[in-house]
Amino acid sequence: MKLRLHPRSIAFRLIVAVLLVELVSAVLVVALSYGYERHIHFRAFGVMLHGHADSILGAVQDAEDPGDNLIIAKADLHIPPDDVYEVWDSGSLLGRSANWQGVGPGEPKHPWGDFTHLAIGGLPFEVLRIQGIRTVDPGQPGGGKVHKVTVIYGSSTLHVWHSIRDAVQFYAAGSLFLLLVTGPLIAWLLHRGLLPLRQLASLASQVSVDAWHFEPPASAYATPELSPLTHALESVLERLERSFLQQRAFVSDAAHELKTAVAVIKSSLQLLNMKPRSAKEYQSGLERCLADSQRLEALVADMLALARAESPASDSVPAPSTNLAACIAATIAQLEPIATLRNVQLNVQLIVSATDSEPRVPLAPDDCTILLSNLLLNAVQHSPPASSVELTLTVADASAILSIRDHGEGIAAEALPHVFDRFYRGDPSRTRSTGGTGLGLAIARAIVAKAGGALQITSQPDPTQPNRGATVTLRLPVATEP
Repeated sequence: MKLRLHPRSIAFRLIVAVLLVELVSAVLVVALSYGYERHIHFRAFGVMLHGHADSILGAVQDAEDPGDNLIIAKADLHIPPDDVYEVWDSGSLLGRSANWQGVGPGEPKHPWGDFTHLAIGGLPFEVLRIQGIRTVDPGQPGGGKVHKVTVIYGSSTLHVWHSIRDAVQFYAAGSLFLLLVTGPLIAWLLHRGLLPLRQLASLASQVSVDAWHFEPPASAYATPELSPLTHALESVLERLERSFLQQRAFVSDAAHELKTAVAVIKSSLQLLNMKPRSAKEYQSGLERCLADSQRLEALVADMLALARAESPASDSVPAPSTNLAACIAATIAQLEPIATLRNVQLNVQLIVSATDSEPRVPLAPDDCTILLSNLLLNAVQHSPPASSVELTLTVADASAILSIRDHGEGIAAEALPHVFDRFYRGDPSRTRSTGGTGLGLAIARAIVAKAGGALQITSQPDPTQPNRGATVTLRLPVATEP
């Protein structure tokens, strides 16, 4: 596979970062090698200077004259011809090399020690000053004559610098060679290491509205860095597929419901138009059409309410809040006539602290009314006559918990997971005969989810026990500000 890198790709950035680190490391290696080689070479050079200076000091001998003077035995000198030296005896010059252009013994020493730097003949020299004692005729009375000898010896450092330069060039060339060799190798390794990511992206790109199958490669699961991304992609695609199928089913069901409602109105009008009718027959037919139109209007209103509840909240608009206890009271007052007609009693119990006597929840007043109306009306419609519906409101752990329990026929176990689905009518007892559109619980769940709450329906159906009923548990966070 041909390696192609985009300047903004992760592989390109990683390669550039690694190469920059290698380059910086190479520069540091060269700098450290320069310091190390300089230290080693000049240390050896200093030892060499000491050795040559000591040999000159050893060549200073007694002149065998009446004045007990000293001389330099040049026959004993074995020093490089380009080196310079100078020998002093207590302020008197004993001798120097022909190319000497240095300093005298009385001049100050180098601030770093006995070494100093000079330029002789345009070349850099390192000069060493050492001192020694020579005693002439030590066997004479008084211990002989003592001479304080100073040797100044210098040698060119040009060859030392050449050696340091050669060593540093070797390290620099080696580092550059390794950089050139490891650069393509790193690029190839990174490109190969990102292969699971490319495979994962390729498989994810094949997912469409007609093909939701997504099976990540085993390498994506085995790679610790890609495993969370792989599971996240699977979860996202699963939710998208479920949402897409729900939307498709909703459109199909909504079209069917609307078509049925329109067909009923159309058939009623056609029936009236088939032959002349009496005024009473026309009035009865128009009343049926009006009732069907009202049902169609309720269906459209519920669809709009569901769409509004599922729309994302705007960040620019402050979140509203509603007094939940007051909303419950208003909803009960609104549905009291229906409960009275069905001979169903509504019992309300509030279990709240003094500070939370009026808990506020993050719902708009209209949404709160729609939510409670759908839940309470559903409980009333499925309650037998002479029964009751219990409402219990508690506040705990910064949450308002509302429980609505009826004593109706309950919900079958196989239907319970689908009660929040749109237009779901798995239970024959919860059909259109109650006057609903099949969207009430779906709207309620959408409103609760938008407010960050939770909605749950439980039922323990037991054919041997009548009036087992169902319980709706609504949990909403308590708003911090009204």
